[in-house]
Amino acid sequence: MVYVTLALCFLASIILTPLVKKFAFAIGATDKPNQRKVHQKIMPRLGGLAIFISFIIGILFLRPTDEFSLPIIIGSFIIVITGVLDDLFELSAKIKLLGQLAAALTVVLAGVQVEFINIPFWGPLEFGFFSIPLTILWIVGVTNAINLIDGLDGLAAGVSSIALITISGMAVLMGDVYVMSMGLIVLGSTLGFLVYNFHPAKIFMGDTGALFLGYIISVLALLGFKNITILSLIIPVIILGVPISDTLFAIIRRFVNKQPLSAPDKSHLHHCLLKLGYTHRQTVLIIYAIAAMFGIAAFIFSNSTLWGAILVIGILILAIEIFAEKIGLVNKDYKPLLKMISQGKGR
Repeated sequence: MVYVTLALCFLASIILTPLVKKFAFAIGATDKPNQRKVHQKIMPRLGGLAIFISFIIGILFLRPTDEFSLPIIIGSFIIVITGVLDDLFELSAKIKLLGQLAAALTVVLAGVQVEFINIPFWGPLEFGFFSIPLTILWIVGVTNAINLIDGLDGLAAGVSSIALITISGMAVLMGDVYVMSMGLIVLGSTLGFLVYNFHPAKIFMGDTGALFLGYIISVLALLGFKNITILSLIIPVIILGVPISDTLFAIIRRFVNKQPLSAPDKSHLHHCLLKLGYTHRQTVLIIYAIAAMFGIAAFIFSNSTLWGAILVIGILILAIEIFAEKIGLVNKDYKPLLKMISQGKGR
């Protein structure tokens, strides 16, 4: 039944996306080219609406039951309304943040919270009141991270799909039918949209899609891995390694270059790969491969011993830093680790 729903959502999204494209042009929800954008012509940008409607169709068909189902759906409506308004009127950052906070609070106040973690050699650490702001920070942070990587045709949809495959796969191993079902519903809806969004894209998902995918992925990751060991809490961070690391390096970049945190730039992961001479499609496929490696690393991490898990984390951090320095993710002069390695070789 779950796989029938996956196929249903995929087909629904394929049918709905062209209709949403016409609707976007009709109401003026379009994305115009500028010096920060990669595309060269006016594009419809309400594609996330097709993903969301397909998601709702999947929910109504499969009816996955859980105490958090209603809050998740209400929160999804709030985040999608925020995205639609932004795609239409380009809301200010403060208004968008208010919409994200409202959506996050909907599920957090319903009980989706990281209340404690078990730290190796230490025992349980209770978060108490801080569980609420920490969980809100996670949801809003991941939501914006997915939004930030939505810079090339098919990039956010593909990376989100890989994350959803990983979350659903791990849910199967843990016997979590609800998270698996929800993950596959969103996956089918996203893959159907990706048919039209992969390069050369016929439609963009816009903030409607990026905010919705970021929101639902962050919540599903929490449901799948909350209230367990600190090592298990790292699993969703690994799964979302591409958007999270890109966001972290964006913060470092602005700090090193003495720019405001909200300052837009063209130095994100996909921009750096394009500058190195990769084509649009090659850049997207490279980032897909990196996202898939993070997914595989999450599976290895989850089945490792304590010291094995620590080794995996160490290798990932080292690999991310070297890769970021190689492609100039902070700036072309920021290469502390590579300089250290070259100095060590020179001795």
